[in-house]
Amino acid sequence: MPDAAASFRFVDLFAGVGGFHAALKAFGGACVYAVEIDPAAAKVYRRNWGHDPLGDITEDADLDRGLMNVPAHDVLTAGFPCQPFSKSGAQRGMDETRGTLFWNIASIIEARRPKVVLLENVRNLAGPRHRHEWQVIIETLRDLGYRVSDVPAVFSPHLLPPWRGGRPQVRERVFITATHNPQGIGSDIPVYPVAGSSDEIDGWDPRLEWHLDDLLDDTHVVEGCGLTDTERLWIDAWDEWVRTWYEASQGRRPPGFPIWADSWTDYDRVINYFGYVPSAWDLKADDPELPDWKAGHLAKNYALYDAHRTWIDKWAQRFGVYTDAFPPSRRKLEWQAQDTPRLWDTVMHFRPSGIRAKRPTYLPALVAITQTSIIGPRERRLSPRETARLQGLPDWFDFGDQRPSATYRQMGNGVNVGAVWHIMREHVARDEDILKRSAAGRRILHAVQSAPMSPDGVLDRMRPAYQG
Repeated sequence: MPDAAASFRFVDLFAGVGGFHAALKAFGGACVYAVEIDPAAAKVYRRNWGHDPLGDITEDADLDRGLMNVPAHDVLTAGFPCQPFSKSGAQRGMDETRGTLFWNIASIIEARRPKVVLLENVRNLAGPRHRHEWQVIIETLRDLGYRVSDVPAVFSPHLLPPWRGGRPQVRERVFITATHNPQGIGSDIPVYPVAGSSDEIDGWDPRLEWHLDDLLDDTHVVEGCGLTDTERLWIDAWDEWVRTWYEASQGRRPPGFPIWADSWTDYDRVINYFGYVPSAWDLKADDPELPDWKAGHLAKNYALYDAHRTWIDKWAQRFGVYTDAFPPSRRKLEWQAQDTPRLWDTVMHFRPSGIRAKRPTYLPALVAITQTSIIGPRERRLSPRETARLQGLPDWFDFGDQRPSATYRQMGNGVNVGAVWHIMREHVARDEDILKRSAAGRRILHAVQSAPMSPDGVLDRMRPAYQG
């Protein structure tokens, strides 16, 4: 662990259970303030880090009322609320109340001028629907005297090899990293993002080299991780569909478009109407209001059923696919598992749009809603402990007696520790010329540059005495 004398001070805003805290503490930083409005997450944070973060940032950082209860610090971190920008929400950005919380962050930055600012949000923040919000954030930081890139740093922990703190989770997030630079040092040099989603690190190929077995541990399985009889019925049915497809198609992988059983019930009517299997163009010409995506899916499913209806009808009858046992969302299979031979050999999600299947290498992003990954070969869901491992938290990290659903939600809302570690290292390397010119910058430089390549070993040795 870095020399305690070289420690920098950090604040942890919208702290969750402390993903940022884990990374910065492993760098040798000292937390001087943390805030989290959710009582359950704040309780877990206090249990593991010894700080009570429960509170409301809007009360502690309101310059209009002359309030600034956030102490001086060197590094500011904030995983500010992502719902205003997430594809799963209404995407109203700063028009939504939660979106304006960035201004509370800006108030703290204006009052305290931390040397480094590290913000995290969903990838969609830098998407076309939020171009205005993105520019407001970047221009605000520049107006406050910070060096920051126009181009977002988009990064996922699955891109990092395990010896750098990586994890088998595709979790693309936007990081905004900024250094206080009132003298404008290097202002004539382009500012590039500190990471990218196409980065190749140490020759690591995440498509080939991740193995989920390194993460999984059946000793941590708790009640609720198992599958119900109904869920097994859905998987068994689509598993047989996949295996029969391989036989009927002479080894060709299942199609990549959503396989939609409900569309097949309309096949006879459509054929009688058109006199042939219609294309997407035919369907659109007949119904101009039909969305392009739906016309495409329907046309492909009509053609699929036309070629395979003999065995598909037998399959549907055998499993009762069109009975109440199969709600509409379970009559659709999204196959993204390439040449995997069986559905039971994949990683699955039960989504509102259908059952999504992926290769059992790295996992999709943890989410805060009930879509916990099902590990087909283990015939169960990920355990809460395994989701914590996916976020880079050490095995001593303790969630107390809270329900697993709360842990799943907190991990879905959290930031990955290894990703923060990597982003911080790359940011310090990029802005070294600025950082070395101030005492705060030198403290940060020393701590980060003298730290190991991964936070894992440091965190493993850090089990706090106040847990219990």
